Amino acid sequence: MILIALGVSSSISVYKSCDIIRRFQEKDFQVQVIMTKNASRLISPLLFSALSGREAIVDPFEEQHSERIAHVALAKEVALLLVAPATANVIGKFASGVADDFLSTFYTAVGCPVLIAPAMNEAMYLHRQTQQNIHKLKGLGVKFVEPEKGYLACKDTGWGRLASPEKIVDEGLRLIQKSGSLKGKTVLVTAGPTREFLDPVRFLTNRSSGKMGYELAEEALRRGADVILVSGPSPLFPPPEAKFSQVQTAEEMEKEVSKHFAKADIIIMAAAVSDFKFAETSANKLKKDNLGEKIPIIPTPDILLKLSRRKGSKVLVGFAAETEKVAENAVRKLKAKNLDMIVANDVLDERIGFESDFNQVSIILPGSRAIRSEKMTKIEISQLILDKIEEIVGKKS
Repeated sequence: MILIALGVSSSISVYKSCDIIRRFQEKDFQVQVIMTKNASRLISPLLFSALSGREAIVDPFEEQHSERIAHVALAKEVALLLVAPATANVIGKFASGVADDFLSTFYTAVGCPVLIAPAMNEAMYLHRQTQQNIHKLKGLGVKFVEPEKGYLACKDTGWGRLASPEKIVDEGLRLIQKSGSLKGKTVLVTAGPTREFLDPVRFLTNRSSGKMGYELAEEALRRGADVILVSGPSPLFPPPEAKFSQVQTAEEMEKEVSKHFAKADIIIMAAAVSDFKFAETSANKLKKDNLGEKIPIIPTPDILLKLSRRKGSKVLVGFAAETEKVAENAVRKLKAKNLDMIVANDVLDERIGFESDFNQVSIILPGSRAIRSEKMTKIEISQLILDKIEEIVGKKS
């Protein structure tokens, strides 16, 4: 049986962890509960031991666990670390690398996916430090089931209520169950921005964070594909199972993509490649007085167009970041570059797109009407995109 580690911290919603255990067991998963000491003051570890059939772990230095050095031994066994509920304290420890109890020590030892379901008072959840910690963990590849708005233990109504056990379990299952639908396929994904240098200090770039491309790479891995991720500068950590290359300029990205193109079955060009570069670059920092009134720029290589001319039976997917006539401009790009699919979004909307964890896109296939998504997390958008890609693969095979 597949084993899941369930971290339980000291939120009043701790009782909902019992339902989470039951739902995983109904899917034939085993659950090992790991409690913080404060959580064990709210609810007895004996309850979780009885429900899970495995002794709940609280203190790493208790004698009964000494033979296991459990944070290391258990880390090799689990397919998922889920923390539900997760307090601001636990989130802060994870983000800071503090390892002073079993749960925080265990987090530093696991190589499996990590999923966190926060639960706390609205003021604590929205506090700048808590949001900064969450943002940092997301950048490290940790996934979150966002809390809901509702009635809280403090008798206030607001954000911070633990997401439903059903939603938490569904997201956990999605992370650990690889469908195998892309097994045997190689997926090449580009992500992030490029930088076009004027001198060692100044460059042209854009606001792309790389989040969409990185989520697409992770989703392709979950579906059993071999993944090659080519990324421009990004603060994100690449999925450890992907073959990863980092580049700076459009020319470097073109070279790296071309190197892997022959072996790829599916190419997803999610990178926001700069359209222009400086006509000349300087090896030293240019002084302001020497710049002149105009700095000439020239086009960068059109990587997508070049790939489209030799794609053959490969599936080629492009992205269109637009500010007006989104669908119309995307369709024009789809036709001009012989794409199998294009994903377009309006980057003027500050709630979505660049640097956001959310997006709202139009997916367009040749001869078809645009499929308009709701505002979703980029994880959900990546699932939607891969679903459509699999449909294309099925028709081509």
